[in-house]
Amino acid sequence: MKLHAAAKLNLCLYLGPRRADGLHELCSLFEPLTLSDLIEVEEAATDEVVCEGLEGENLAERALAGLRARGWDGPPLRIEIEKRIPIAAGLGGGSADAAAVLRLAAGARVGDLPELAAELGADVPSQLVPALSLVRGAGERIERLPDPSPHAVVLLPGGGGLSTARVFEESDRLGLGRSAGELDEIEAALGEAAGAGASPLAYADLLVNDLEPAALALRPEIEDALDSLRGAGAGQVMLSGTGPTAVGVCEDIVAAERVAARLDREVDAIVCEAGRAPDGT
Repeated sequence: MKLHAAAKLNLCLYLGPRRADGLHELCSLFEPLTLSDLIEVEEAATDEVVCEGLEGENLAERALAGLRARGWDGPPLRIEIEKRIPIAAGLGGGSADAAAVLRLAAGARVGDLPELAAELGADVPSQLVPALSLVRGAGERIERLPDPSPHAVVLLPGGGGLSTARVFEESDRLGLGRSAGELDEIEAALGEAAGAGASPLAYADLLVNDLEPAALALRPEIEDALDSLRGAGAGQVMLSGTGPTAVGVCEDIVAAERVAARLDREVDAIVCEAGRAPDGT
């Protein structure tokens, strides 16, 4: 069996107060990309998760262990992940892989999958069914929205990764963030704008990332990537999640390829369609 684990793009990310559990209240729009990791699953003697090039924690391995702990009695599996989504790029690759593993148990008599997804990470619940979603809380409150009109993106991952924890710590140091009331108003505005199935370019003024100043403080060179996309003619430019990936939103794949061709960069851009996951997800 071959599966696709779709990358996730934060079309916007509004930062609210820190909660009692230490996490921040957020408001965001998530959408899937056709950029995806390829996961090959086959029966084996014992459970094994392999991901070449990934160091440290493997969320997919934790997801499989979590399924077993909740009584999933599927056969032992060897799961091999081919990473195509850049690692630690703010594109949700690890979360996508974990969600893909959890979907193996869909329809089986196993404990609450959304609850397990939330235990694995804030982005995993939204990846169980990749779709345009309005997200609140720390990622656990998800409202599915209609598919948006076709559009595409140009991604400049930047390389080197950027720690999510460090970005949030820097945002606290800088005093970034909004009140709970502001987030409620923003949630309503996003729901109305995106709920009609329009392209994100139709509500570009709402595509704001409150964490961008913190990410730029830690990795100033991200500004060069953002400026490059603006200069190349992207319709809207922003940081994805906690970075370091710079994103240019374009009206279609042809426009995105045109923007990528204008970039004068040593690191190759990634061009892909947005708003839908690849077939086989």
